[in-house]
Amino acid sequence: MIDHVSVAVRDLAQAIRFYDAVLAALGIGRLETRPATAGFGKRYPEFWVNWRADMSAVAPASGAHVCFRAREPAAVDAFHAAALAAGGESDGAPGLRPQHGEGYYAAFVRDPDGNRIEAVTFIAAT
Repeated sequence: MIDHVSVAVRDLAQAIRFYDAVLAALGIGRLETRPATAGFGKRYPEFWVNWRADMSAVAPASGAHVCFRAREPAAVDAFHAAALAAGGESDGAPGLRPQHGEGYYAAFVRDPDGNRIEAVTFIAAT
């Protein structure tokens, strides 16, 4: 249904460093780099960061966010740790979120521009 998603960033070099580290924890790499954008994915760019020099920081209540699927809880944990180490802020530590469904294990972060990014996996009931 969706081919790709993009977020705007004020500093492309900073965003590339951030997303290189954070998405690597999920097995996602940078596949394209252009003067004003970079694309990340596994086989083709499905997630883009686009440079917008005059952009204001994203308002915390904007409601927009992007969620990436992780293979296992350890990858969600690594995503969250990598985001904090790369200059992001926690917007929800790794853990189960029963309000989103059984076995929903996720972490939420904000990138240096305030974009809300999530990693999720599903834990089978035992």
